[in-house]
Amino acid sequence: MQASRRFALRRPVRSGFTLIEVLLVLAILGVIAAMVVPNLLGRQDEANRRASRISIAGFENAVKQYAAEHDGQFPEGNGDSVIQMLMTPEQTDDSAKPRSPYLEKIPMDAWKNPLRYEYPASGNHQSTTGKPAIWSAGADRQDDTADDINNWSQN
Repeated sequence: MQASRRFALRRPVRSGFTLIEVLLVLAILGVIAAMVVPNLLGRQDEANRRASRISIAGFENAVKQYAAEHDGQFPEGNGDSVIQMLMTPEQTDDSAKPRSPYLEKIPMDAWKNPLRYEYPASGNHQSTTGKPAIWSAGADRQDDTADDINNWSQN
């Protein structure tokens, strides 16, 4: 009988966390998130800008290749018509096999918008080199704003 009495006096073992412990952990996680998230967002924006610059350089190389094979003449026009022309294989005179297209797919920026092209360049899109203007409207998707990325200035 004494053994059963000893077991009866024991308190039940509690498992789990108290409300104060849970709130303390949440507060610590909130402070960490407040310090880390802004750094990650800034890096994502810079990564998107770099990816867009790389896409612009690839598009510019395709246009330069076209010009090299067409007596130094860049494709004239703007937008979709030039892009479609660069994506269409050309028939050559000296071979039955058409040339490979200069572009495999529509060049896009990091925000999944098509890059813009203009030649001869005009307005805000002019460069001093006389090359075609190629640009991304940036994250805001609006032309001629501060976040635009282009091939004629360092931005």
